[in-house]
Amino acid sequence: MSAASVIDLSAIPDAQRAAVQALLEEVAVLKDITKRQEHLIAELNHALHGKRSEKLSEDERQLAFEDLSIALAEVEAEKEKRAVKAGDGTAKPAPRRTIGNLPAALPRIEEVIEPDSLICPCGCGVMHKIGEDRSERLDIVPAQLRVIVTVRPKYACRSCTDGVTQAPAPSHLIMGGLPTEATLAHVLVSKYADHLPLYRQSQILARAGLDLHRAALADWVGKAAFHLKPVVDRLAEHLKRSDKLFMDETTAPVLDPGRGATKTGYLWALARDDRPWSGEDPPGVVYFYAPGRAGENAETFLTGFDGILQIDGYTGYNRLTKPSRKGGAPVRVAHCWAHARRKLKEVFDRDGSEIAAEGLRRIAEFYAVEADIRGVSPGQRLSARQARTAPLVAAFGDWLQAQRRKISSKSRLGEKLTYIHNHWDGLQTFLTNGRVEIDSNRVENLIRPIALNRKNALFAGHDEGGVAWGRIASLIGTCKINGVEPFAYLKATLTAIANGHPQSDIDDLLPWNFEPPN
Repeated sequence: MSAASVIDLSAIPDAQRAAVQALLEEVAVLKDITKRQEHLIAELNHALHGKRSEKLSEDERQLAFEDLSIALAEVEAEKEKRAVKAGDGTAKPAPRRTIGNLPAALPRIEEVIEPDSLICPCGCGVMHKIGEDRSERLDIVPAQLRVIVTVRPKYACRSCTDGVTQAPAPSHLIMGGLPTEATLAHVLVSKYADHLPLYRQSQILARAGLDLHRAALADWVGKAAFHLKPVVDRLAEHLKRSDKLFMDETTAPVLDPGRGATKTGYLWALARDDRPWSGEDPPGVVYFYAPGRAGENAETFLTGFDGILQIDGYTGYNRLTKPSRKGGAPVRVAHCWAHARRKLKEVFDRDGSEIAAEGLRRIAEFYAVEADIRGVSPGQRLSARQARTAPLVAAFGDWLQAQRRKISSKSRLGEKLTYIHNHWDGLQTFLTNGRVEIDSNRVENLIRPIALNRKNALFAGHDEGGVAWGRIASLIGTCKINGVEPFAYLKATLTAIANGHPQSDIDDLLPWNFEPPN
């Protein structure tokens, strides 16, 4: 039974009712956060001490601990943020150091932060330095480790006891922690763009003389993922306001510590890329993680989108086209001619089928037109397709039905022709809209880095790790297709968030709005 159901809000004076209601809602949210934290701790303990944990290899255990630690750090960051929000607005989380003193051999760069004025408030004159506060944080620049030493001199007046001044300490994303925002960006890019799991990064740092455990890196990544969530959510909102999007999904093997084996999760890529017709909206991609491939996951991710969706032939998307679709009006799908071509190519490569060869020749004619109209306006593309491609597609349709009447539907070729027949309406969508592509290769290209990360890291260590994987990959992927250097972007974005970047200006933090410093 919830607290709201126990307390009779009608008995509370009107002036206090809203505050009580808000407090009850906050308590409910904190209970959910605590429940999630307890669940993650239980899973972490099971992976460490469970009877079946011996079935896991060392790499498997490391990945499980890594992603669970990231998830726990994210929960802790949310609890800390809510605690500060519930206070007087000035409270700060207690400083925590994840390792001991930084090695003395690392170079130090001192940044002295002076007060705006050294004039004593009482008018006695210029104040004199009486001491200073020093703090050290680990900073990483490519191929170099160094320590940033922040020096804040203290000044006092010799004529009175009231004139002590010192510059305030700068804000950091992880207060009291060792990493600079550049260090956090480096770890994120190394893990999600360069495909280096955290325990391997720890090994690399150890060779440089820095003993930094994988658990410390996981803590950093989890907190960074939490703080970057609003940016990724806003990125998804921008994409879903588009008239046309691509969507595709790929497997993301995830470790299941309870069984000592892997299970199959999925990362769903939702992408916009209007560059082929010189669209004004910048390209972008968001990766959503789900523990399965059910079409209801796509339905959830696409809440608020009502345009044309360019996809492959996976039947899980069919629910999006029905009046019963949740989260918006039925979408119109555009199917992919590259997938249709691939079906025929598989048969031709195996059997040398003349029928498959004829189908490939006909599809090549469609692509020849597309090559001629690449980069022109949607109106010009549509005119060219209606004049040149539409007759070719109609002839292909007649040819397709003629071949299906002659070939058994149970044969290998018959199955491929049936696939094309079943997606025929969606394969013609590009003929009616100049903004639609002939295939979904754009989003397939964006899926490849995920597959590469999967190949190098073997699998995610936990479902929660899949969520963080998708979140950081969204920002890195969007950076890449906009020609933005991911490290520079993440460093600047994390720094802006640490300095209290206002939520109302969150669009300034989207990758396509990033302006590198001169």
